[in-house]
Amino acid sequence: MTAYQDDIEAITALKAQHGPGWDAVTPEHVARMRAQNRFRTGLEIARYTAEIMRRDMAAYDADPSCYTQSLGVWHGFVAQQKLISIKKHLKSTRGRYLYLSGWMVAAMRSQFGPLPDQSMHEKTAVPALIEEIYTFLKQADARELDLLFTQLDAARVAGDETAVEFIRSQIDAFQTHVVPIIADIDAGYGNPEATYLLAKKMIEAGACAIQIENQVSDEKQCGHQDGKVTVPHDDFLAKLNAVRYAFLELGVDNGVIVARTDSLGAGLTQKLAVSTRPGDLGDRYNAFLDVEEIAAHDLSDGDVVIRREGRLLRPKRLPSNLYRFRPGTGEARCVLDGITALQHGADLLWIETEKPHLEQIGGMVDAIREAVPNAKLVYNNSPSFNWTLNFRQQAYDALAAQGRDVSAYDRADLMNAAYDETELGRLADERIRSFQRDGSARAGIFHHLITLPTYHTAALSTDDLAQGYFGDDGMLAYVRGVQRREIRGGIATVKHQNMAGSDIGDNHKEYFAGDAALKAGGKDNTMNQFG
Repeated sequence: MTAYQDDIEAITALKAQHGPGWDAVTPEHVARMRAQNRFRTGLEIARYTAEIMRRDMAAYDADPSCYTQSLGVWHGFVAQQKLISIKKHLKSTRGRYLYLSGWMVAAMRSQFGPLPDQSMHEKTAVPALIEEIYTFLKQADARELDLLFTQLDAARVAGDETAVEFIRSQIDAFQTHVVPIIADIDAGYGNPEATYLLAKKMIEAGACAIQIENQVSDEKQCGHQDGKVTVPHDDFLAKLNAVRYAFLELGVDNGVIVARTDSLGAGLTQKLAVSTRPGDLGDRYNAFLDVEEIAAHDLSDGDVVIRREGRLLRPKRLPSNLYRFRPGTGEARCVLDGITALQHGADLLWIETEKPHLEQIGGMVDAIREAVPNAKLVYNNSPSFNWTLNFRQQAYDALAAQGRDVSAYDRADLMNAAYDETELGRLADERIRSFQRDGSARAGIFHHLITLPTYHTAALSTDDLAQGYFGDDGMLAYVRGVQRREIRGGIATVKHQNMAGSDIGDNHKEYFAGDAALKAGGKDNTMNQFG
């Protein structure tokens, strides 16, 4: 007995209980619709995907080669096509997630129009995008199963029992397109209560993992821009607790919290930490401040001072009323941030860096693991890095350190295309290729993501098409650059009516109205040209 057959029999029994009034209900049609709608609510998705993440985290602890990956998406359709592609090419979605970037929500999904990554967009856009993504992923399930059901009907008509059994086995072993989303809640969009309320909406939409950063929520900046301001640990821990309470209230007991520190590039703090005894968390936070010792008789009205070990220390305060950290303390602050977050409820860390350098990342993780041995990172393989330049610089320095002759290369001009096929260019590209594998082995990176890839691919593909179409190629630009590639590459969108749900709708019409159904997929449908 299969799950699909179990459903048919259960609905047959239910139909019998209701008598002639249900004569128009076909149990197998209902079973098909149930299979196509496996996840009824976002909370079901959040619980299901949280279990996946927890299993993957345990697998990584046992074997660091079992790292996971994601690409950032800004629309449900983009997420859907990504998962369809993964299933087609790689045959499994295991270890492949989705990332929801606050940057892309601000830049592409706000009713205010394009905005910088400063939490100025309407925060309800975040759970709305999560819900949209899972709507499209569920539709991908429904579409693929609909194709299998169509094949099943054809095999039955042909009397091919071997094919019937094989297709049934595919239906029962069907792998959903629904995968975990790591969703960006920025700095929490306000106080801890605001963080809790938004986290609930995100979880109800399906998020099993929420990423939150230690910047101030009202002056939040993109992690790769200047002017970042952090908050004392107690303030950040309150928001971690708010997210955990949201998960637990909604019954997502395995929900994952990703604690992000921007301290490496943040040179400012909004306020001084509260300290009640030497060496406590507040005292350790304040110890990184840029201060000057001052005598009591030199104090001026309005001065703020800290007393430490019998000395009066005046933090350097800016006209913005922010306080400055000492230069060069970023890595140490990241280590303290990571240890503190993991010891207070976070599951994973995110350290925002200014360059993709494994030894820098690995050094901080090594220090964190002295206190938390199973510490794991989510790492942003950011488009804000110039990957070619960074890795050519690293390759140049490595060759020079080996005593190799690098006189053929100008270190100030390493982006030059003339270096693409040189030894240095090939070495840099190989380091880029192995970066994720090497990072997971050396630097504790459990999850590699690219925050904004589909923002850039949308721009690049549109530029390619516009250049040719409005230039000399005309319609050939679309046919050669898009449609012909879709056909030969087996891209599902070439049958865009099917992708949009037309065939599913036709089948539903037949379920509901029988032979009287007016269907769109007849012989005159031009999609038939695509086989």
